[in-house]
Amino acid sequence: MSTKTEKIRMTTPLVEMDGDEMTRILWQMIKDELLLPYVDLKTEYYDLGLENRNATDDQVTVDSANATLKYGVAVKCATITPNGARMKEYDLKEMWKSPNGTIRAILDGTVFRAPILVKGIVPYVKNWTKPITIARHAYGDVYKNTEIKVPGAGRAELVFTGADGTEVRELIHDFDGAGIIQGIHNTLDSISSFARACFAYAVDTKQDLWFSTKDTISKKYDHTFKDVFQEIYDKEFKQKFEELGIEYFYTLIDDAVARVIRSEGGFIWACKNYDGDVMSDMVATAYGDLSMMTSVLVSPSGVYEYEAAHGTVQRHYYKHLKGEETSTNSIATIFAWTGALRKRGELDRNQELQDFADKLEQACIKTVEEGKMTKSLSLISTCENPVILNSLEFIRAIRTTLEGLLQ
Repeated sequence: MSTKTEKIRMTTPLVEMDGDEMTRILWQMIKDELLLPYVDLKTEYYDLGLENRNATDDQVTVDSANATLKYGVAVKCATITPNGARMKEYDLKEMWKSPNGTIRAILDGTVFRAPILVKGIVPYVKNWTKPITIARHAYGDVYKNTEIKVPGAGRAELVFTGADGTEVRELIHDFDGAGIIQGIHNTLDSISSFARACFAYAVDTKQDLWFSTKDTISKKYDHTFKDVFQEIYDKEFKQKFEELGIEYFYTLIDDAVARVIRSEGGFIWACKNYDGDVMSDMVATAYGDLSMMTSVLVSPSGVYEYEAAHGTVQRHYYKHLKGEETSTNSIATIFAWTGALRKRGELDRNQELQDFADKLEQACIKTVEEGKMTKSLSLISTCENPVILNSLEFIRAIRTTLEGLLQ
């Protein structure tokens, strides 16, 4: 392939979800420097920046998820989930829910997150010699919650009204004064999809699967997760696991944390939605850097949405707005693009597109291993005298490495 005159063609678009703050700046740099010179990029674009989500009453998020169902592959930039401070900063109509939570609910998938390993970046947990993949449930819990601020004394009850009008009631709390209430839910269909996705991914990657909740305290909610996993494993996957010599086991979330820290890695750790959110950040940081973790949402129907596991890098964005230089690691965002391009290539039987994605990932890793990196990576690298580059310089260094690989 000629990198100068002939671009790789795409036959089917992928869904492009733009985002917020510093990652939005990196998003455009990546497209300009690493994608558009080499690929005749076809995307259906959705602006999930907070201003546009507010302007569209968050309809753009729903539209992007439905487009993903249509085209089968999406790539997403990091986005803001607003809090009280963001309400004021962006003059929002309301405190919009997590866009990731909205997309996960529509796609009904499972999020798999894994670290990007690079020679010279040694995990803080020294015995972690293999990557740990976090499988995160992608529906419900706090991401689809309902919350009430309790103004004063009164009784709070959990009420379910059946289709036939019958009611089930449970006391939540008798309030003596002000407080707060949160209601969360899940569905058996979604939990079952989560379980099957985890077991199938374990079979495909030939890795052990660990699953953890807190069923000793949550004797109905969390215990249901445990029971569904066990039933599906016994009926559908036990024989496959035994044939491959891989293991499935359940344990409490606190015991799982202890086991994970003592392990060497090389397994899938399945967690409920919020647990997976927290633990994926812990695992990413312990392996070296939050900006070195991939994330892919996989639906039961085989739809894929790729993104970086980290946030919008707010602190660097404010520096950028002041005209100050930033040194932001863009590797996980680049890997979101390569994951989406590779999957698009697989589905369209476009080997050239798959090969390009592979080489771009190789270029990222090779650049860092050769000592050219951002400031955050230099702080955790064993490389002597690394060359610290700013955000754009780092992307351009990757492009130089990529040019060599494409010869």
